[in-house]
Amino acid sequence: MKRIKIKDLLNTTEFGRQATVMGWVRTFRNNQFIAVNDGSSINNLQAVVDFNNTDDALLKRLHTGAAIAITGEVVESLGKGQRVEIKVKELEILGDSDPEKYPLQPKKHSLEFLREIAHLRFRTNTFNAVFKVRHALAFAVHKFFNERGFAYIHTPVITGSDAEGAGEMFKVTTFDLDQIPRNEDGSVNYKEDFFGRPTNLTVSGQLEGELAAMALGEIYTFGPTFRAENSNTTRHLAEFWMIEPEMAFYDLNDNMDLAEALLKYVISYALENCKDELDFLQSRLSEEEKQKPQAERSALNLKEKLKFCIENDFERVNYTEAIDILRKSKPNQKRQFKYLIDEWGADLQSEHERYLVEKHFKKPVILINYPAAIKSFYMRQNEPDAQGRETVGAMDILFPGIGEIVGGSQREERLEKLEQRMYDMNIPVEEMNWFLDTRRFGSAPHSGFGLGFERLVLFVTGMTNIRDVIPFPRTPKNAEF
Repeated sequence: MKRIKIKDLLNTTEFGRQATVMGWVRTFRNNQFIAVNDGSSINNLQAVVDFNNTDDALLKRLHTGAAIAITGEVVESLGKGQRVEIKVKELEILGDSDPEKYPLQPKKHSLEFLREIAHLRFRTNTFNAVFKVRHALAFAVHKFFNERGFAYIHTPVITGSDAEGAGEMFKVTTFDLDQIPRNEDGSVNYKEDFFGRPTNLTVSGQLEGELAAMALGEIYTFGPTFRAENSNTTRHLAEFWMIEPEMAFYDLNDNMDLAEALLKYVISYALENCKDELDFLQSRLSEEEKQKPQAERSALNLKEKLKFCIENDFERVNYTEAIDILRKSKPNQKRQFKYLIDEWGADLQSEHERYLVEKHFKKPVILINYPAAIKSFYMRQNEPDAQGRETVGAMDILFPGIGEIVGGSQREERLEKLEQRMYDMNIPVEEMNWFLDTRRFGSAPHSGFGLGFERLVLFVTGMTNIRDVIPFPRTPKNAEF
């Protein structure tokens, strides 16, 4: 008999028929009730076995984690918590699981412990929910751009450029590190390397994305990016995924409109298509919140927080206005911020971003027109303000509980201004000639942004550590699996 997925069986109204299911044992109790899960649903199917007429040796092999195949009659359940169960007629063990060695037992495990066995944590309810939501969000991203006529571009993972000018990159080489060929002056002879020049893992697909946008009009990239930042925090990864659209003929306002529409679209998609998973994650988060002091608990539950972002227009605020708000805020006046805001030009930290969203405006915020000195070389330079301060047409979208989730800008389309900015910031102009050609031949206003995918998944799932929303986290001193 052909296998039926547990998700489909749990939704059936056809009782009295025979069905075959396969999955893994979650629990086996009273020598009679098997909770089985095949990954298709966060909910288990209860299988009821007649222990009086089942081989005792077979029953003794029904341990948590064992893979089984069951054929039996689909019936309405009399027990609480489920509508459907299956009366076992045939039971086969497909793969045993030794309870003395299997690390996942039917009890609550800490997320720290599960990170140590990341290859098995998919089997828990929490990570079943997290990675189903991650899948839904990734699908929704592609759906959003496809519906708007964007072209999906694959930009290189190995690159010779540093899009951010940050220098925190992983180097790529085929050299034997014990025998690196050198020039007469002692420098590395990259002509002997695979690509014949220094190369790195990409920190962004933006620059290559701009090349495509200046011909195809509207494109997006969605791929892995890498930062060799020694940041051991709950918000940083060395390998993460970025969504980076680039659009010709878009100004800063068009850019903000698109980013807001994208975030609302993908969050709405998750709410509509991941109801069971979000219910579970909301319940899990509520239990976590109970352990916190009252003052630290969130005013909104998980679904309320998601709807809050969909139902509110994002507040658009100038950096200069934001600095004024922060300077006058109680946490700043009472020196409660870790990083005090004293003057215009400060690079905002997560605590400042969250204050603006959660305390002051009480809605998502888009900050625009940042000081040029704290932003990247490719951002469009504004006219100096009344005080002669130089700003760029940048935008950051700030969300409750997380701070910055999107960073973007209108790009500098004027060749002379871009070249001068590159010289000022020590960006190698000659090496970037290919990029500058987009400004030499048919330059046009254009814009784009980057959305850190794991930050988005973190927000939608309510998880608190970014290592728990990517299957195999890459962090300093950690590259397991």
